Amino acid sequence: MPLISRQQGPIAVYGATGYTGRLVAAEVANSKAELILSGRNRGKLDALAADLEADVAVQVATLDDPSSLRALLADCSVVADCAGPFVRYGEPVLAAAVDTGTHYLDTTGEQPYMKMAFERYGAAASDAEVAVIPAMGFDYAPGDMIASLTAEGMGELDELSVNYCWQGFKPSRGTAHTTLEIISGGDLEWRNMEWVESRGGAGRGTYQFPAPVGRRRMMRYPAGEQITVPRHISTRNVRTTINAGDFANERLAQLFTALMRPAGMAMKTPLRRAAGALISRLPEGPTPEQRERMRWTIVCEARRGEVVRKGVISGKDVYGFTAAAIARGAILAAQRGYEASGGLAPSQAFDPKEFLDALDGLEVRWQVEGAERRLPVEA
Repeated sequence: MPLISRQQGPIAVYGATGYTGRLVAAEVANSKAELILSGRNRGKLDALAADLEADVAVQVATLDDPSSLRALLADCSVVADCAGPFVRYGEPVLAAAVDTGTHYLDTTGEQPYMKMAFERYGAAASDAEVAVIPAMGFDYAPGDMIASLTAEGMGELDELSVNYCWQGFKPSRGTAHTTLEIISGGDLEWRNMEWVESRGGAGRGTYQFPAPVGRRRMMRYPAGEQITVPRHISTRNVRTTINAGDFANERLAQLFTALMRPAGMAMKTPLRRAAGALISRLPEGPTPEQRERMRWTIVCEARRGEVVRKGVISGKDVYGFTAAAIARGAILAAQRGYEASGGLAPSQAFDPKEFLDALDGLEVRWQVEGAERRLPVEA
């Protein structure tokens, strides 16, 4: 990323010493943007600053001390919040950002938090002339952006579907903790122009992805596009699925989807605490070699009557994408002249074509039928 010469103020990365936070901090530092590392542990922050070998500041702030968060953000242009699960830890940083007039981005993958951020803080953010942009990492910037590109010019849709396939995915400890929140139930779907609680089994049959991925067994995915897409695309319904084989091999995928509902119910019992304790013993995150082997493909289908348009986006390294996307979003928002405000989906906050074009280092490729730009799709 280029040197930032028109930056209005520092970019704060909160939760900078976590697995994803370190990746985000490194991306921002490499851009030469003015950076503040923040979190609750001074020793870990100083160690990270030394590892980055860049001119970065360090400032301690804690979630139970709103004044420390406001002091952190008082002179910042943007905060990138990487401290999840966000339904438990996100709101103090978000509230402080709106209070201090600081643009806010985060790495959440949790529907309830995204919806809360839009509904509780969107109007105040608009009044403060700052942007609140949740879910700016892999969850769910690429899906939201390919949805925007696919649906462009189609008018009101009957349905928009977003279908994920991850290959070689290894979750970080933080992602695993967030997954506990996701499978605990209460997830929403956009049905007949309103949000309703998802019901029924998790299985969603099979889906044919472009070669070389092929046909995969799918399950319902409580994805963030259920929350973001209706904000900028007129569609009666949104459908989101993910390949079950990402969580179990293809032979066991059907059994896995059958077990999802009872597993979600179990997470409402004391078993949830035990599951959390087991996750805390896992490795902090995938190694660089494991990240390099990760591949992902997202296929979006926009349907209006008999007309169906398909868009595909693919790339590698889920966590690398998150770090690059958050850093780029923060840098763009920090520049003088950035005027977006209020609660925004990724496609509302940034131009999808320009944003995705800047991430080609992660082999990001997209193609939409009828789009001006056609690139080969790689899985």
